[in-house]
Amino acid sequence: MHKGSKISPLLTLDYIQHEDENKYFDRKSAQFRVKDLAPLISAFANADGGTIVLGISDKKRKLEGVNSVGEDKINNFINAPKDLCKPMPKYREEFIEIENDKGESDRLLLLHIFSSVDQIIRTVDDRTFLRIGDKKKEILGENLRNLEYAKNAIHYEDGINQYAQIEDLDEDLLREYQKRIEAEDVSIEQMLSARGFLVMRDGEKHLTNAAVLLFAKNVRQFYPNCRIRFIRYDGTSAKVGTRMNIIKDHNIEYPILKIIDKSKEYLATQFREFTALNPETGLFETVPEYPEFAWQEGIVNAVTHREYAMMGNYILVTMYDDRLEIESPGKLPNVVTVENIRETRFSRNPTISRVLTEMGWVRELNEGVKRIYADMKGFFLDQPEYSEPNFSVKLTLKNNIEVRKTRQNEHALQNLGEALWHDLDDLERQIVAYMTSHGGASRTDLEKHLGKSNRTVIKRINHLMQLGVIKARGDKHDPKRSYEMIFKENKYQVGIK
Repeated sequence: MHKGSKISPLLTLDYIQHEDENKYFDRKSAQFRVKDLAPLISAFANADGGTIVLGISDKKRKLEGVNSVGEDKINNFINAPKDLCKPMPKYREEFIEIENDKGESDRLLLLHIFSSVDQIIRTVDDRTFLRIGDKKKEILGENLRNLEYAKNAIHYEDGINQYAQIEDLDEDLLREYQKRIEAEDVSIEQMLSARGFLVMRDGEKHLTNAAVLLFAKNVRQFYPNCRIRFIRYDGTSAKVGTRMNIIKDHNIEYPILKIIDKSKEYLATQFREFTALNPETGLFETVPEYPEFAWQEGIVNAVTHREYAMMGNYILVTMYDDRLEIESPGKLPNVVTVENIRETRFSRNPTISRVLTEMGWVRELNEGVKRIYADMKGFFLDQPEYSEPNFSVKLTLKNNIEVRKTRQNEHALQNLGEALWHDLDDLERQIVAYMTSHGGASRTDLEKHLGKSNRTVIKRINHLMQLGVIKARGDKHDPKRSYEMIFKENKYQVGIK
C-alpha cells in the first residue's frame, strides 16, 4: 500500500490528511462538483503550482476515497484541467491506495498542477485566479495586467506610457538610431511610428515603454528602476551594523542606450589587475581580474533581458574580493534553464533587444554566454555560474584569488626546491611568494604586505640574500633600492598587483 505521492514526496498520507491547506495543496471531497475545480486549477497554475487531493473531506478530513463516485466522475476530475481551463496547464494525475473511513480499499486522486511560467491560465468562462496562501483569488484590472507582464503573456515594453511626450526623448540618441537604421530621410515621429514606438490608443498617440526606456532624456522621471547599482565590499561577504564593509555604493542611471556604456566606463575603474610572468618573453605582464568580455556581456545581457515591469527592482552589480555578481530582475522563461542557457535563445524584451542589436550591442544570447564560458576558461578561472534567486537571474564570476595565492606559494616552492622552502620561516616564505609573483619588491612594499617593522623585514631580506634566493637592485644607500627573485628557470608565475 502506497503511503504517499511518488510525484511529490512531501505529500505523505499523513501530511495530506492532517496538515492545513497551504499555498501548494488543497483537499476536496469526491462529492465536490467537477466544474468548481476550474478556479482552483487556474490559481495553482498562475502561482507556483500545487496539488489538489480528491477524496478527503474538507472540514472533517475523513478519508472518503473516490471509488464511490464512479469511473465517469473520476475521469471528469482527471480531465478537468484540459476541459475547464484555457490554455490547458501542464499537469499529472496520480492515485494513492488507501483504506477509507469505512475500512474498505479505496483511492485518493491527486491532480498535480504545474506552474505556468510564460502564459496566463484562465477558466473557460475567461476568469483568472491566483493562489495566495491557502486561498484562490480572482485577479482583475491592474493586478491582472501586472500578472500578464510577469507571465510575459504581453510584453511590458509594448505597453504605453501615459505621461511621456516626444519632447522628453533625447534627440541625439534618436538621430544616432536613425543613422544606424538608415532612416535619416524621415522625421523622428515617422521613424518612431514605423518602428512601433509611437502607437494610437483611443485616438491619441502615445509612446511605448520601450521608447522611453531606450531614448528618454531623464529616464529616472519615468522609470526609477532603470538603473544599475554597484556595491563593492571589503572581503568575501556582506556585513551589517558596526561591521558594515561597503567601500563603494554607486548608482548608474541612464536610458538603456547610454547605461551600458556608462556602466562599462565605471566598472572598468573598479577592477584590480594581476601580474604574470610570460614564459616566452621573461617579462611580467598585467592580466585583468576578469576577462573583459565576460563582465561586459554580463552587463549587456542584464540590461537587455531584465524584467522592467518589476518596478521596485534594479540591476545589482556586487563586487567582493573573490567574485563579481550581476543580478537582473526577472526569472528565466520556462524554455530556458540555468543548465541550457548556453544553447537556448530567448528574448524577454524583443523590441529592446532588436534596437540594441541594431546599435551593435547585442549578440544572440547563447552566443554571448558561450563566449563568457570560453573566456573564463581561457583565464584559468572557474566557469561562470547562473542561478535564479528571488525572482531574478544572477551571473557569478569568480576570480579565484585564493587559488592564485596558493599558486604563488606553489610556484615559489618549485623555484626554490622543497628542501630550501621548508628551511625558511613563515615570513620568508611570504616574501618569496610575493616577489615570485611580482617580479620584485621594495622594502616598503614588503613592510606593507607583511604588516611588519623595518627591522623584521630587513632581517629576512638579508637572510634570503645570503641563501642566494633574492638579489638587490641598487646600492644599499639608495632610497629606491629594491629586490628581485633569482629564478632557477622560467616558469609562469601568477600574482596580484
